[in-house]
Amino acid sequence: MEYIIHLSWDNEASVWTATSNDIPGFALKSSSFHTLLEHTRATFPELLTLNSSIPSPISLTFISEPQKISLR
Repeated sequence: MEYIIHLSWDNEASVWTATSNDIPGFALKSSSFHTLLEHTRATFPELLTLNSSIPSPISLTFISEPQKISLR
């Protein structure tokens, strides 16, 4: 089963966020993009286990959209 993870930069909080509509309650934050990916890879399967059974195999698709930055 494929799960989609949305990655975005929060300018106000200066952190990356990871969310997914596929698993309720999935939300992570990190100041480092790399650390966020590592935490997502570790946490997502655990959350799947808590919410339901884990289908095999699991496929994670990461989507990161560019954010507009306003310079003043």
